[in-house]
Order: sequence, then structure tokens, then C-alpha cells
Amino acid sequence: MHQALATVPPGTRVWVAAGFTDMRKGFNGLSAIAQLGLQADPYSGHVFVFRGKRGDLIKLLWWSGDGMNLYAKRLERGRFVWPQALAGAVHLSAAQLSMLLEGIDWRAPQRSFTPSLAV
Repeated sequence: MHQALATVPPGTRVWVAAGFTDMRKGFNGLSAIAQLGLQADPYSGHVFVFRGKRGDLIKLLWWSGDGMNLYAKRLERGRFVWPQALAGAVHLSAAQLSMLLEGIDWRAPQRSFTPSLAV
């Protein structure tokens, strides 16, 4: 993950879009979801997190003050733990976001998958 987003600045909200998102969407499509679907300002400096239908890919959208940033992460095994709601958003703390990005169940911190040896 990009160093600038490695630590979420104080006061930054983390919005997790409930349900799944078409992962073909980029800056404009995800900004539109944040603005129209979540009723939030994509240029607020808050972090918006979206998950694909299979659950192994997430994208984070973040305005850094001088440009829009889009980060993606795919888990090689397991799935990202997601809210059960089908619409709206759930707010996470910076610690919960860190757990989410590591593949840990942020609701009850345990790894969803423990890697084995590569060979």
C-alpha cells in the first residue's frame, strides 16, 4: 500500500460500501458511487473502500489534497470480510481498516487464511 495511506490521518473516516461493486470501475465510477450512492464527498479526504463480487479484490479511493488516489489489493487466498448489509456504508476505524487489508476479520480479529510454505 502507498506510504501516504499507510496511516490514516486523524479525523479521516473510512467508508466501506456495503454489497459488491463492479471492479471495472475506476476513479470516476467509484467517485460517483461515493457521491451518489453513499451521499459522501469523494474529495473530503476520507477513504472509500469497495469490494468485488468474488470478495478477493478491494479498491480504495482517497483524495490526498492534490489528486485522487486509487489503490487495489487482491488476496491470493481467502476473502475480504465484508458487512452483511446490501446497501449503504459501514464506517471503520483506522485499526479495522488495517485488519481488513491484511485479510483479518475486523469484527473479531483472526486471520481468515494462514499461508503455508510456498514450495
